[in-house]
Formats: sequence, C-alpha cells, structure tokens
Amino acid sequence: MGLMLACEVALHGVPVVVLERLPEIEWRPKAEGITGRAVDIMDRRGLMIGVAETPITPPTAEQQARIAAGERRPDSLHPKAFPGARHFASMFLLRPESPDLLVPQQLLEQDLARRAAELGVEVRRGHTVTGFTQDDDRVRLDVDGPDGPYRLEAEWLAGCDGGRSMVRKLSGVAFPGTDGITTGYRAFAEIDDLDFHLPGWFRKDGGLLVYEEGPPRFITLEFDGPPENRDAPITAEEFQGALRRLSGTKVRVTEVKKITRFTDNARQAETYRSGRVLLVGDAAHVHSHWSGPGLRLGLGDAVNVGWKLAAVARGWCGEDLLDTYTSERHPVGAQTLEIQRASIALMRPGPHVDALRRLFTELLLRDEANRQLTSLVDDLHIGYDMGDPSLTGPLVGRYSPDLRLRRADGTVRVAELQRDGRALLLDLTAGSGLRALAEPWSDRVDVITAECDEAPADALLIRPDGFVAWSTPADPASLLDALARWFGPPARTA
Repeated sequence: MGLMLACEVALHGVPVVVLERLPEIEWRPKAEGITGRAVDIMDRRGLMIGVAETPITPPTAEQQARIAAGERRPDSLHPKAFPGARHFASMFLLRPESPDLLVPQQLLEQDLARRAAELGVEVRRGHTVTGFTQDDDRVRLDVDGPDGPYRLEAEWLAGCDGGRSMVRKLSGVAFPGTDGITTGYRAFAEIDDLDFHLPGWFRKDGGLLVYEEGPPRFITLEFDGPPENRDAPITAEEFQGALRRLSGTKVRVTEVKKITRFTDNARQAETYRSGRVLLVGDAAHVHSHWSGPGLRLGLGDAVNVGWKLAAVARGWCGEDLLDTYTSERHPVGAQTLEIQRASIALMRPGPHVDALRRLFTELLLRDEANRQLTSLVDDLHIGYDMGDPSLTGPLVGRYSPDLRLRRADGTVRVAELQRDGRALLLDLTAGSGLRALAEPWSDRVDVITAECDEAPADALLIRPDGFVAWSTPADPASLLDALARWFGPPARTA
C-alpha cells in the first residue's frame, strides 16, 4: 500500500519518500485479482489500463447447490470454473455489476511503481525503518539502508509495512484481535501424479483442499492451529504432508516453485492515527485471505487518507481532517474481520457446519440474500458519515456512480475526470450558480457542467476518493459548508 498511498499524496504536489525493505518486487504467491470496489479505484486513477477484464459467468442454481454441498464431480464445479463469480467460504456469490481484474498483485505493484516514478516519488529499495521519534512538528526516523544507517526527517510517517508492522509496534498502538486456528499453504508445485485427486475446491475431514491444473496450483487449509513458526523456511516435505493428509493419498511433491504459508489470525489497530503517524493496509488490520479482502481493503485505506494527508501537508486543512480516516475506515476494517471470521467458521469440518452450510446455501439461492452478501464481500456497501444531516440526498456518504456526462467536447465518465485525484462538483443543470459558489476552492475542486440522462441529482460534490459529500436537493448555501469541511477555507483565507 506504500506505493498507492505515495501516488495519492503526490497527485497533489506533495513530495513523498517511500522506504521499501525489499530490494525488488517479491514474486511469491499473493493476491491473484483485483475485485469489487478495488476495480473502481483502479479505474478512477487510470491504473491497470489495458488489463483484460474477466467477464461474469454466473453458475446456475443447481451448480451452486452442488458445489456448496461438496459434491465431487470431474467437471470442476468450483468458483474458479466460473470467471468473475465470487465466493464466500467456497460457496458461490454473484456480482453482475462489473467484471474483475484477475491479475497477480505483482503486476499492480509494477504499475504503481511506474506511476510513482511519473509523479516524482522517491522510492528507496532496501531501506528499513528501525526506529522513530515524533513531536508536534516532525517525525525523525532511524533507517538502515544498503550503505548503512542514517536519519531522515519528515512531517508525516505512514506505516504501510504489513501485518507485523514495525511502525505500528514502535508507535505503541494496540493491535487486539483473535489468534489463528488454521495453517494454510498457497503454492505452485510439481507432483508425481497429476491424477492424485479431482481438480476443484473440496471440504475435507481436516479442512480444505484446492487443486487446479495447468500449471498445478494448490491451496490447503487445515484446522489444526496456527503455524509454530511462520518465519521458518517452508520445505517440500512440510507442504507434502498437508497434501497427503487432506487428499488421503501418498502423493509426492517433486518441486516447489512458489509457496507461502498463512493463517487466519484477525487483528485490528485500535486507531489508525497516532500523532503524526498513520497506519495503512495490513499495518492497520490482518485477517484470513479468503475472498481476497486484503488488497481491496488496503487500497480503500490509501485513497481515503491520501488526499486528506496531502490537504493537511499543503496547509489547506487542519490536522483534524486526518481523524476522519479512523472514523471512516476503522468500522470498515472491523466489519471485514467479522466477515472473514464467519468465512473460516463456515469452512470448518464436521456435521454441525455441514448443516449450517446447507442452510446457508438455501439462503444464497435467494437473489436478495446473494446480492447482500456480495455487496459486503466486495465493499460495495460502504457509506461514510458526512457530518451534517442537512447535506441531504440518497447518495450522500455513498460511492458515486460512474455517470456518463455529455459536454460540448464530447462524452466522458466521472471516473475519467478523477484520474488526477481532485474533487469534483458536478453541475448537471444550467444556470444554477454553483460554479460561482465553488470558485474560491478552484485550486482544489473542479467544477464540471454537463448533461446526464441518468443523473440521480441536479448536483453532486464528489470527494477525491469517489464518495459523495453533498448533493441536491440540499440548499445550495449548504454547499459552502461541505466545501469548507472537506477542503478547508476558501483560497483567499487559507
């Protein structure tokens, strides 16, 4: 998340230094796709353009029931058999609203590195933060670099250094939660018998086995407690043992090409801000990997706090704006942890969970329940408190739709207008006078006058992160309050 946050801040002309512990991109198995709201975030910043989108191929109700019941058939009835279909606890969900981007996380990292270079972000690879102190004005960091230790000063420090974040630990922010109850492996490996098991996703007496052909890819999950030492090297024999226990065979692992070990501990920082230190992504929350929430949640953190941090650094807004990062994103993280705990619970072996899954499957065959859970899993449900109930309108606090706008110079989407990370005031009626009201904020807010056949309101104020901060039919005078709340005093008094 460090590169994403750096790009968000740099879009507003604020200098950023990224300290990256790894000397180069790590190619072990990570997230394998960009899904849900994260796809919209990528679109609004012009990232991953040209990456093939995966169309939705929803399963039938009969297929949904068969896979949820764990039916073992050679026709590979499992979520990956239906491109674009989402799953919760290995049960199908449908998301017809938009496609997914099924690409390795490393390709996103490469695209972010390219964007960061274009924006002038200084990326220092092989540099590790070993300590820091802060006062009212600065953060002073101790850094261990390739040429030895050195000191670095900055106005703000963002910890984007993962679930075992050194920045979080040094800041003293508590990280409460629940310990893991599983050990899992995600691997690309060669085995001596490709027919050792049917391909697909299968609940077993000891956990879950995922086997995909060409090249062989595996996920194993056993409910035997967390790993004794997550930092220990992973041997072929260790992974082979998990495959054998779950498959009931004597399959032999002949080569491990890429592998990672994981568990399902779920923890969240009590606050995402401690003085001049911010926590973003896995540094603020950890959870199980199922349904891939980590990348999506972290990207949401970065776009939420990036423009706010830039506004404070530029002197447009007071530091209290950064407190809205915790108030808006902490509840989202907490709900994600709950969803992931529920997912793990529904994958546990045993007759009691079997009964619960059968009941859950019946519920998911109902369109309303399926869409509600899809919305939760994909972060489509998120809404923020914009602080003033007078800022009326059904979209206030919600993610703005990607409206198609007709202007004199052609048709453009809202997403295309936010590629530079600026706020938008959409004036969809002629002669409303909104442009004059917003003119003192023209250095921070773009006013767009256009026509729109599907307009949900006559006017919308959209924050840089895509959320609606104000809309009609609120009194136009209340627009001034919304502009001042989110973007600071007018330019002549800033």
